[in-house]
Amino acid sequence: MTQPRTRIDVWLTDPASWATNEADIAVSAAAEFNGAHPEYQVEINRYDFRTMPEEVARAAERGEAPDIAEYHFTSTRAAMDTLGPDGNPLFTPVERAVAGRSEILGEPVVLDDMVPAARDYFRYQGELMSIPRTASGIVLYANTDLLAKAGVAEPPRTWREVTAACEALAKLPNGPTHGIAWPNFYWVFLQSVAQQGGLIADRDNGRSGRAEKVDLASSEMMNYVRWWQGLHRDGHYLYTGKLMDFAGGYEAFEEQRIALFLSSSVDASHLLDRGERHGFTVAVSPMPYNDEVPLAGNMMGGFSLWLAAGLDQAKQDGALAFMQYLNRPDNAAEWARRHYRIPISRAAVDVLQREGWYRDNPRLRVAGEQLEAADGSPAALGPLLGGQASIMGEITGAMHDVLTADAEPHARFAEATRRAQEFLDAYNSYCDGPPRRTPRDLAVSL
Repeated sequence: MTQPRTRIDVWLTDPASWATNEADIAVSAAAEFNGAHPEYQVEINRYDFRTMPEEVARAAERGEAPDIAEYHFTSTRAAMDTLGPDGNPLFTPVERAVAGRSEILGEPVVLDDMVPAARDYFRYQGELMSIPRTASGIVLYANTDLLAKAGVAEPPRTWREVTAACEALAKLPNGPTHGIAWPNFYWVFLQSVAQQGGLIADRDNGRSGRAEKVDLASSEMMNYVRWWQGLHRDGHYLYTGKLMDFAGGYEAFEEQRIALFLSSSVDASHLLDRGERHGFTVAVSPMPYNDEVPLAGNMMGGFSLWLAAGLDQAKQDGALAFMQYLNRPDNAAEWARRHYRIPISRAAVDVLQREGWYRDNPRLRVAGEQLEAADGSPAALGPLLGGQASIMGEITGAMHDVLTADAEPHARFAEATRRAQEFLDAYNSYCDGPPRRTPRDLAVSL
């Protein structure tokens, strides 16, 4: 008599809603895994990444939570604070579940080979909470034809070099209307503070314990804000007046109204083609940094896989084995290739190198090399915060006022800090109880 299969329910985000329209390899990987492990049946379900935390929390209340759930990186603290029906954490740390094993059901454990800056974003109090599946970074896209006309030989690597390049571009007859643009988006602030070794929150950016204090007006934040404000004041930075206006930046870059554009490394999926269609060459280089302080490195963005707590040993091992299988080198390499992502492991990089992918597409390796250069400090890893969506909204709102209403930077960001602290206090109070509860704020930072 055939033994019934152990079902593994896996809830993944839909890549078509945040990246390219290429198919997710998880479907074929699940079929292959099921064939190799006939005692298991992995079932994939899809949810929008913005609503995933709420969907999981509602399912948990019904006692129907998935065995594996994929969360956006900004929801990491919320994932840790989500509770199961028994009042205990819904998810268990994956490192604890792996328990030092080098393989699970014959599937090699991939944790040690993962890019440290991507893996360790999901580490709390020294323990890895979840397994990253995908990573990206912020990079600089440069119209090298316009730069050459302005006498700029290479894309700028530092803030001073950006300013100098913009000044040279401004002198071009019939040149671009502005030198540079990037969206007023929380991630660029986090990156710039991280690069300078600054912290957003106490307790090592919320990594050695729950963050209780937030600071949005630190010297590192002010360095960045004032530099940005100066570029805008001098006519070098293009601000469309809209928060998170990626589309406006894409259009300005394509129409050569700007020569430099900071955006996600995933945007190479279309920005390189836009240049080719309009007859100019696009270079990709690391995100420029503050010349006046040591570079700590850049933080990742992406998604990770969380393991449900309380599973019996057979189901837990099946879920862990599938996590490893999904991230094995050939699968991770194929995911990176299809979706313009940073390969999550060094072995996946090796696969792409051997296949000639990076030889033929060297611009797509920049974000990964940038991430590898991070120093692993709490600053470079970035913050783990409760209520992060609301807090990040305070940052972008403050910058909007600096750019459009001539608000004094320190005063405006001090006000943003005060309001952000209220959000953090409310979040922590709700979670810590009594009674302890799943946080109300499960929103993803956008």
